[in-house]
Amino acid sequence: MLMQTHEARLSALREELKRRRLDGFIIPISDEHMSEYVGDYAQRLHWLTGFGGSAGFAAVTLDRAAIFVDGRYTVQVRQQVDEKLFDYKSVPADTLAGWLAEVCAAKEEGGAKVAYNPWLHTWGWVDALERQVNPRGITLVPADSNPIDAVWADRPAPSPAAAMVHDDARAGQSSAEKRALVADWLAKEGHDAVVIPALDSIAWLLNIRGQDVAHTPVALSYVIAHKDGSAELFIAPEKVTPELTRHLGNAVTVRERAVFEGALTGELAGKSVSLDPDFAVVGIAQALRAGGAQFTFKRDPTILAKAIKNDCEQQGQRDAQARDGAAVSRFLRWLEVEAPKGGVDELTAAAKLAEFRAMDPGLRDLSFDTISAAAGHAALQHYKVDADSNIPIPPGSIYLVDSGGQYADQSGGGTTDITRTVWVGTLDGLGQPTAEMRDRFTRVLKGHIQIDRAVFPQGTCGGQLDVLARQYLWEAGVDYAHGTGHGVGSFLGVHEGPQRIAKPGGGQAGTGQELFAGMILSNEPGYYKSGAFGIRIENLVLVEEREIAGAEGRYLGFETLTFVPLDRKLIARELLTSDEIAWVDEYHAKVRALLAPRLAGEDLAWLERETAAL
Repeated sequence: MLMQTHEARLSALREELKRRRLDGFIIPISDEHMSEYVGDYAQRLHWLTGFGGSAGFAAVTLDRAAIFVDGRYTVQVRQQVDEKLFDYKSVPADTLAGWLAEVCAAKEEGGAKVAYNPWLHTWGWVDALERQVNPRGITLVPADSNPIDAVWADRPAPSPAAAMVHDDARAGQSSAEKRALVADWLAKEGHDAVVIPALDSIAWLLNIRGQDVAHTPVALSYVIAHKDGSAELFIAPEKVTPELTRHLGNAVTVRERAVFEGALTGELAGKSVSLDPDFAVVGIAQALRAGGAQFTFKRDPTILAKAIKNDCEQQGQRDAQARDGAAVSRFLRWLEVEAPKGGVDELTAAAKLAEFRAMDPGLRDLSFDTISAAAGHAALQHYKVDADSNIPIPPGSIYLVDSGGQYADQSGGGTTDITRTVWVGTLDGLGQPTAEMRDRFTRVLKGHIQIDRAVFPQGTCGGQLDVLARQYLWEAGVDYAHGTGHGVGSFLGVHEGPQRIAKPGGGQAGTGQELFAGMILSNEPGYYKSGAFGIRIENLVLVEEREIAGAEGRYLGFETLTFVPLDRKLIARELLTSDEIAWVDEYHAKVRALLAPRLAGEDLAWLERETAAL
C-alpha cells in the first residue's frame, strides 16, 4: 500500500530510524553529484515534505522535524509543507546545529546519533557540522544506505535514457584535447588522477550530453581522469550506444556505474588523487581513504576551462539567443493582446511561451522551470507556479517572466536565460503603470545598462562590478537580495560557475573569481515590493577583450547576447541620461535587425513598434 500522505511517510521514516537505532536523519535536496537540479529518483525531500523548491533541507528526529529554507522560499514552504509536521526554519538565522542541540538535549547517556547519507553531502559540510554538534553530545553517523529509500516503495528509478554524443563541430574542441589539458594539470599538481563527479564537467570533458536531469542535458555518470590523458567513464550499461563507444575511442574506458566505488577503493590505492571540495561527496573520500589513496581537495580542473567558451561555443550561443529572442517576442506580443482580456493565468502564459519555443526544431528542453509571476507573485524572486499557486494575470498590473531554453542541432547549441518585466494593460487602455513602478523599472534599467557598458581591467572579479547595477536603486533607498549575474553553460547548465556578479562576501561563491574573455554571465538587477510587484531585467552577456587606444594593460567588456524588446511603457524617460537613451535606442535597433527576418505579420509589426527610438 502506497503512503499517500506526508504524515504517513514521516511516520514510516521514524520507524526505520528506530529499527536502525538512530535518533535522527538529515535530508538535503541533492544527488550523488551535488547537482543543482536532481532527477526524480533523488527528490527525497519533496517526497517526504511536499516542498518543491530548489534549495533547502530537512532534519527528522524520533519526535520532531524541521525544514530549513532561505528567504527565497519563506512563502513557498508555508504553502507546501504542513506546519503540524515540520517546524519552519529560516537560514542563516536558524542553524541545523542549533536545532539538533535543542531537540536532542534530553537524550540519555551515549548521546544522540544523527545519520546522514555520505553520498549526498560534501566533506566540508560534514566536517563543519561535526565541529558544531560533537561538543553538544551529538554524533553524526554515515548511513550505509538511505533510510528514506527503505520506505519509499514507489521511488522512481534513475533515468535509463541513452547518453548522446556532442560532436566536436559543436563543442569546438575534441575530448582528447580536453583530457590532455587535464593531464597537464595533474602533472603540474603532482597527482595521478582526478575524480570528477560533477555531471556538467563530465559532459564537457568527454563531449557528451544526456537526458537524465530535467532542464540540464547531462548523463548520470562518474569519471576518473588519469595523468596519461586516459579516462574511465562509469555509466549504466543501458546508456551506452555504439555511437557513444565510437565517439569515446580507446583512451576512454567505459565501465558500469555500479563498480565506481570499488574502483576508488581498489584501483586508486596508494595513488595521489584530486577531489573538488564542492562536488566530491563524503562517500567518494571515504572509499579512497579505505583503499589507501592520498586525496587532496582542489578545484576540478575542468571548471574554469568549461567556463571560458571557445569561438564555436560563442557562435552557438549567439545563434541560440536569436532563436530564443524570436520565440520570446512572439510570446510578448501574444500576451499584450490576450492578457488585458482577463483570461490568461500564470500557467497558461508559461505554457504558451513553451509552445512558441517548441516551434523551433532545435529546442531540446527548457533550461529551467519558467518563472511566470503576476502581481504580488512577481515580488517572489524564485516563484514557481503550480496548480495551487496559479492566479490570473490581472489587467492593469506588472507581469514578470524569467525563462530559457536549451538549443542544439547541426548549426550549434546554446543555453538561454532571459527575464522581461512588462505592463499588462486594460482593454479600455486607461490602466497605466504607477509612478513608483516606472521609477523602479527605470532604476533597474539604469543599473542593467551600467553592467552592459562596463569596461574593466584584466584581473577584475564579478564582486567588483556588482555595485554598478545597484547604485541607482541605492540612491532611492532600495536594493535587491539576489546576485546580479551568474555563469551560463554551452548547451549545459543554466547556472554555471565559477564566475558570478554579486556582493562580495556573505557566502556568495564565485564573487572573487577573475573574469576572462569567453565567459558568459547573466546581467539581471531587480527590485521587489513585497505583495505588490516585482521587476527584473535579464540579458546574457559575453566577456570580450576591448581595444583601448593607449591602454596600459588588457581591458575587457561585455558583448550583449540577448535581444528582446524592453517594455517602453515602464521606462521613465526623464530619469535616463542622454547616453542611456542612446543605449536603449541602439539596443532596440540591434533587436530589430536581428529578429525582423525571423518574424512576420503582426509579430513583425509589434517588433517594429516596440523597438522604435525613445
